[in-house]
Amino acid sequence: MDAIFDQGPPPPCPVPFNLAAYVLAHASALRAKTALSVISPEGADSWTYGALEAAVLGAATGLLEQGLIPGDRLLMRLGNSVEFPICYLAAIAAGIIPVPTSPLLTQTEVSRIAEEIEPELIVAEAGVAVPANPPCSVLEAEAFRASYGLAPARYALGDPESPAYIVYTSGTSGQPRAVTHAHRAIWARRMMWDGWYGLTEDDRLMHAGSFNWTYTLGTGLLDPWSRGATALIPAKGVTPDQLGGLIETHDATMFAASPGVYRQLLRTPPGRCLALRHGLSAGEKLPDATRAAWTAATGTPVYEAFGMSECSTFVSGSPSRPAPPGTLGYPQDGRRVAVLGENGPVPFGEPGVLGIAHGDPGLMLCYWGAEAETAARFDGPWFLTGDLVSMAPDGALAYLGRADDMMNAGGIRVSPIEIENVLNAHPNIAESAAAEVLVKADTTVIAVFYVPKGPVEPAELERHAAENLARYKCPRIYKAVESLPKNPNGKLLRRHLREAYETARSEASDPRA
Repeated sequence: MDAIFDQGPPPPCPVPFNLAAYVLAHASALRAKTALSVISPEGADSWTYGALEAAVLGAATGLLEQGLIPGDRLLMRLGNSVEFPICYLAAIAAGIIPVPTSPLLTQTEVSRIAEEIEPELIVAEAGVAVPANPPCSVLEAEAFRASYGLAPARYALGDPESPAYIVYTSGTSGQPRAVTHAHRAIWARRMMWDGWYGLTEDDRLMHAGSFNWTYTLGTGLLDPWSRGATALIPAKGVTPDQLGGLIETHDATMFAASPGVYRQLLRTPPGRCLALRHGLSAGEKLPDATRAAWTAATGTPVYEAFGMSECSTFVSGSPSRPAPPGTLGYPQDGRRVAVLGENGPVPFGEPGVLGIAHGDPGLMLCYWGAEAETAARFDGPWFLTGDLVSMAPDGALAYLGRADDMMNAGGIRVSPIEIENVLNAHPNIAESAAAEVLVKADTTVIAVFYVPKGPVEPAELERHAAENLARYKCPRIYKAVESLPKNPNGKLLRRHLREAYETARSEASDPRA
């Protein structure tokens, strides 16, 4: 039988619709309930649902008074502060398209983004890079905050298929791609409530990420608010060793983080908290040792989810249906996925590329301004993820790796080509290749292998990378080589570099070698 799993169609998205109106639909009934607490060992800065909606709609008025109209793009250059989700929702409430970006991006990177999306306004925090020659006005974060008290705007209700926001992801082309999502994307996230979280209105969901990470924005903020629950976000400066205490002090019922944060937190593991039901993990594969250590420390399981910027998380284990050992879990209710080979779906148990049905409500609209690249990701009725998997007859999916050379940096996908383009621009580099390498059990980093054409020290290359790449994209290892492995057609064989490096490292650490 073909490896296709159909969980049935989800309920249709209401019409008219607005993402921000949906997220804050509980505000009128829960005005006095805490929607958000920014927590630290010193205490909490809390926002009620009433205060949150007032700030969002006041800020929406402020954006309209800046001269923006529905459909305009707003480039967000904000750090780890509550202004990030407020700006995001305020723009969407007014029909404006926000483009949230990492504050770690360099001026070169953000200038390229501004050139592509042509924003009508940039909202920026002090110390966060903005384009070298901004194509529009730059509104400082302090002035943006002043708009919270303005008269509330009305939600711009409309077609759920219309563009709501743009997020950036790296791709195999080597240039970050602008992923355009519709308002309906938030409606699709309902499938995660039971399919991953087990989320209820009574929950207090603590996410360890910063406000400006899309994983935090979705799982840590928008989903709890859509459900009428309370979101808990650590304040800027909170360290991993403090997270366990915050889970207990603030009665978190769920804890969400990337595997890397779990590993750091477990150096000073939390105790058994009566309120905590389980952990949530996404961004990269959770190592079995990390999962076991968390369960031993807290007495609770961790439920893992798999997704991508183009469709968020759509495969997961959950309290009602845990993932079988060695698998990612199951497609969530309302999803239709397939494992595809050259001639369509493959049989159960056979490897292939994971595909998502074109009609999935969480699937992106397009890559902004890249029609050809958008079309290339679709194979008939399927959107190709580029991830290799196999499917059991019950629908459980086992992850087998990437079909390309994409890398993972702390839960964020990074294209090797983007790094190579920067390194190859150095005058003393002939060519280079980036790869994700294993440096110890359950830990990988980005390495770059380069062929020098003149004297060059790794420290110089580190400075060059830091000037042109966000910190999370910068290689941790720089290794000079005489040549790069290629196939007869000249294609770079990055996997050979990774395998050779890991083999050499293993032999060097083996006392029998």
